[in-house]
Amino acid sequence: MRRNAVRLILAGLVALAAVLTGVAAPAQAAAPGSPAVTYTNPIAEKRADPHIHKHTDGYYYFTATVPEYDRIVLRRATTIQGLSTAREVTIWTKHGSGVMGAHIWAPEIHFIDGKWYVYFAAGSTSDVWAIRMYVLEGSGANPLTAAWTEKGQIRTAWESFSLDSTTFVVNGVRYLAWAQRNPSEDNNTSLFIAKLANPWTISGTPAEISQPTLSWETVGFKVNEGPAVIQHGGKVFMTYSASATDANYCLGMLTASASADLTKPASWSKGTQPVFRTNAATSQYGPGHNSFTVSEDGRSDILVYHDRNYRDITGDPLNDPNRRTRVQKLYWKADGTPDFGVPVADGVTPQRFSSYNFADRFIRHREYRARIEADVTPLADSQFRVASGLTGTGTVSLEAADFPGHYLRHRNGEVWLEKNDGSAAFAADASFYRRAGLADSAGISYEAYTTAGRYIRHYDYLLHVQTPSTATDRADATFYAQ
Repeated sequence: MRRNAVRLILAGLVALAAVLTGVAAPAQAAAPGSPAVTYTNPIAEKRADPHIHKHTDGYYYFTATVPEYDRIVLRRATTIQGLSTAREVTIWTKHGSGVMGAHIWAPEIHFIDGKWYVYFAAGSTSDVWAIRMYVLEGSGANPLTAAWTEKGQIRTAWESFSLDSTTFVVNGVRYLAWAQRNPSEDNNTSLFIAKLANPWTISGTPAEISQPTLSWETVGFKVNEGPAVIQHGGKVFMTYSASATDANYCLGMLTASASADLTKPASWSKGTQPVFRTNAATSQYGPGHNSFTVSEDGRSDILVYHDRNYRDITGDPLNDPNRRTRVQKLYWKADGTPDFGVPVADGVTPQRFSSYNFADRFIRHREYRARIEADVTPLADSQFRVASGLTGTGTVSLEAADFPGHYLRHRNGEVWLEKNDGSAAFAADASFYRRAGLADSAGISYEAYTTAGRYIRHYDYLLHVQTPSTATDRADATFYAQ
């Protein structure tokens, strides 16, 4: 009894000390279910409206609009990055005359009931703006070598400008979503949805679920187009593109419950602000017309989109060929909604670093001081590109996603985000050795280049560079890449 009492007293003293010092007792957070993935952007030059499908055969299939607007191309690779150098095959070419003879736009590839289908939009040689939606059907395991058959036009409620069809399944029901000109509206295109009787035939009356009315949806043109769907936590999220296809192009989002009747407009709610837009700091302009895929291990959602790396365009943006296909990881907020962050700079995509002993807290910068926090807003404040160390010699440097050229560096034992001034002192203070996690070898610890044995660790939620001597210190100096 006396020994038990002593143990209780000691436990209480440890807990009290933790409260008084602001340091939690060592505890291990679960390793993240969605570990870090990195890619190098762009994935493909001069490829707009990208669609990447990960198939059960272990391949990624990639198609996109080519700047000549005259054909449909496909690539495949076992990795997303591999699509950059994969052989490209033309599977279909525009007609020499009549319908499907001009403006071949926005192909998507899907595998439905044992066959391949490509959805695309096309104009006519007699009227290049008579854009309508069409479907190809392919037989065979490999769509690059499949025999393709034209299934014809997808018929809707009107014979009007229509494009960007996509298909998805929610609770066993297959839907089609697309953009179309409603003749009764003073808009370019609105968004519609319907169930599918088969891959090229809608069932029932289409429902209009969004029209461009907000200021950021109507710059240059009044546009809602390019729907794409991702599901998470019992919700259906439909992104779409808005405004002209220049630097004003951006993504909005609609949300519905997966258990709702998706063909009822009231089932959908629209966000009041774009979820993804131009970012001058990262030199990415007009991000849009996205799709979604998953990482190679299936544990991370990946955002696929196009943009340009310059703002100013001469002439009609549709005649500018330089929209590029890009990818980056899609994150999820604590409330189950997607967090797109910003279109990241060209090159290696950034990562986030969660605390070993506080699973919901990530390394971030705020007012240039480095710390760990939960529910980081904006997301990009907690994203860092792991770059080759400024000093070289096998080190790495952590560059802020939203402030390219700014790095985490230590001075006077504290970690700050500062702009690289080009000095040897800055390079040394902003360089670290990447080590196996001191508290968990599956994690990461960062040892200062300038002082052996000193590591980045959090204390009172602020980041410092210190020598870890206790289990708590080692826990505080361990992070997981996400």
